[in-house]
Amino acid sequence: MNAPAPTLRKGRKVEQVLSGAREIFLRDGFEGASVDDIAKAAGVSKATLYSYFSDKRQLFAEVVTSECDRMATEIVGQLDEAAPVREQLLMAACGAAKFLVSNFAQRIFRICLAERDRFPELSIAYYESGPLNGHHQICHHLQKSVECGELKIDDVEMAAWQFSELCKTRLFIRANFGVQTEFSEEEIHEVAIAAVDTFMARYGA
Repeated sequence: MNAPAPTLRKGRKVEQVLSGAREIFLRDGFEGASVDDIAKAAGVSKATLYSYFSDKRQLFAEVVTSECDRMATEIVGQLDEAAPVREQLLMAACGAAKFLVSNFAQRIFRICLAERDRFPELSIAYYESGPLNGHHQICHHLQKSVECGELKIDDVEMAAWQFSELCKTRLFIRANFGVQTEFSEEEIHEVAIAAVDTFMARYGA
């Protein structure tokens, strides 16, 4: 089953609806979230909400897509392509690790897992706008570093997936199981440095 196709609509009302939906989905989950509560949180009528989004699944997909795109843009926007590859990777690793353990990412991840069998399109929407989108961004930057001679990588696709997994070290599993809910900048930076050190040891030119 394909995910509902988000269109990333623009405008003040749309932003109100997405903000309200984000609040309610994070509070009540997907199944527990009602359109009435979303409309109330957004400060719009149900008719207005339905004029932009056909159903709750499409609204959820667009909330996920818009937030993931915002985070990806923020992380990529901080990268200085003129900087040494190690600095670029460290910045990307810090941004990725911080997002993965954020309240939004953790709650959405759990919602998607809980609803995977009934609504697989929700998981697909998160995968495509989150992990897969990030993967494409990493591939782009790794390929440029290979072309500049800073990295030596035969399979950029595989290396990009490996880099993403390194950024999850220790933090992601602890967040998933609720062992730890707050992560300091120092913890995130430590994991990011270890991820980049390992990656550079394997692929540094």
